[in-house]
Amino acid sequence: MRLTKFGHACVRIEHEEAVVVLDPGVFSEPEALDGATAVLITHEHADHVHPDLLRASDAPIWTIEAVARLLREQAPDVAERVRVVRPGEHLEVSGIAVEVVGEKHAVIHPDYDRFDNSGYLLTVDGQAIYHPGDALTAPGRPVDLLLAPVSAPWLKVAEAIDFVREVGAPRSLGIHDRVYSDIGLDMVASHMANLLPEGQEYVRRRAGEDL
Repeated sequence: MRLTKFGHACVRIEHEEAVVVLDPGVFSEPEALDGATAVLITHEHADHVHPDLLRASDAPIWTIEAVARLLREQAPDVAERVRVVRPGEHLEVSGIAVEVVGEKHAVIHPDYDRFDNSGYLLTVDGQAIYHPGDALTAPGRPVDLLLAPVSAPWLKVAEAIDFVREVGAPRSLGIHDRVYSDIGLDMVASHMANLLPEGQEYVRRRAGEDL
């Protein structure tokens, strides 16, 4: 298995013939979708879904109804490839088992309506990998690798640390990281190192780097 971190919340997972790309948005590099066999999208915000990037691939897209509706309005050519998923659903995507987790975005501010959001728990070569999208919803079962959001208008560092602790994965890779500068991301990594329990590791990768 090969896992590559791309811009912001985008991650690419390659295993055998499968190339699964999660959340290619406006901060993601176009090459993330090269040769993609499937795309998973957690929610409708532009930093997680970008029609122009999706047009660079003919891969089928699995996502929630809110994103499907957005694509039908903004990119009907892309919407033709969308398959709608629901919370709790179990899928097979390019031969990879995927569970759909959660149904709501984290609270940005109480005055905003809540957005829909579903994360994805993938089992790849015996390893459980969890991408929560913009939510702090634990998957409810053991995870080998957590793709952990670390910077957002809806997130503070203490919450990010507590989420990593709650999920309890032996390794967590920082994602959703374009909101902070390198200095801010270094501070997150320092706090994670200080506050995570023994047996839990937090790592950073730059865009285009493999885990």
